[in-house]
Amino acid sequence: MLNKLFGYWSKDIGIDLGTANTLVYVRGKGIVINEPSIVAVNQKTGKILAIGKEAKVMVGRTPGYITVSRPLVNGVVSDFEVTEQMLKYFIDKVHQESFTLLPRPRVVVGVPSGVTEVEKRAVEDATYNAGAREVYLIEEPMAAAVGARLPIQEAVANVIVDIGGGTTEVAVISMGGVIASRSLRIAGDKLNEDIIRHLREERNLLIGEATAENLKLTLGSAYQSDEEEEGRVRGRDLVSGLPKEITVTSEEIREAITRSVKSIVEAVKSTIEETPPELTADLINRHIFIAGGGALLKGLDKLIAHETKLFVKIVDDPLTAVARGCGFVLENIDQLKSVLVATQKEDYI
Repeated sequence: MLNKLFGYWSKDIGIDLGTANTLVYVRGKGIVINEPSIVAVNQKTGKILAIGKEAKVMVGRTPGYITVSRPLVNGVVSDFEVTEQMLKYFIDKVHQESFTLLPRPRVVVGVPSGVTEVEKRAVEDATYNAGAREVYLIEEPMAAAVGARLPIQEAVANVIVDIGGGTTEVAVISMGGVIASRSLRIAGDKLNEDIIRHLREERNLLIGEATAENLKLTLGSAYQSDEEEEGRVRGRDLVSGLPKEITVTSEEIREAITRSVKSIVEAVKSTIEETPPELTADLINRHIFIAGGGALLKGLDKLIAHETKLFVKIVDDPLTAVARGCGFVLENIDQLKSVLVATQKEDYI
């Protein structure tokens, strides 16, 4: 009874709980929060010092007793208590202006398609403990397809590739259900690791994750282009131990990430191979849609199109597709309840 009462003053929200970023969609307002999934904790006191953007500034710049980490690894909860605190922070932040003392919102949360029951339960429990009145889970590729406004409830093949920070999700969706899917723990973070490893092994230069991310966005590409670019990168020389600046080319960065990119392309091909022939035939006249931060990697759409011989399209605003999908499901919960993942508790008191 109390939950329902608090619910009247609470805002229904959709959350894309990502490895790299957390996005929050508020019913009637759209996306109101887009912050890094990063938390800074003082290990001496156990107190959380900063969450989101404030914590990201501290990465690689803190004393030993302060850890700055991501509570989600490969799309799943690795630190339950910190995830709970992070969710509570975002839920409270959404309700700040409405003066709700005890927000009890209905929440739709995106989870990777390959997660276990235990991992689903961890997300569900963390969201309830953070203050949710009702929790619904939706698989991220389904949420991305809904966010891209694909006709998921029609009897046609909808192929969605959602490349996030920790996972790549590939799914073929028809009539509101997933026909074939792949969940790959190779995504944006793995590409950053590839760049770090390449520069360490080939150029004797040690760089941090933020620098690798920047290189991926400015020079990274999946497909050869007519105009190759180059840029300067600073790091620590592994021979002298002193700061050093070198020139790297887009060709070199492409070479560094090529194995991981090929794994993503293979996942797309093998998912299509598992699709029933009637639906596969649909794909000749339809697009493969790419969502998530990985969709911004230059030339990835061209590479997938070249390898599959199918049309490929990047969805509008790929970074927010999952969050928008969570929000759309929330706004149309009665019609779209079939696309949700079954949860352990329907009500929490």
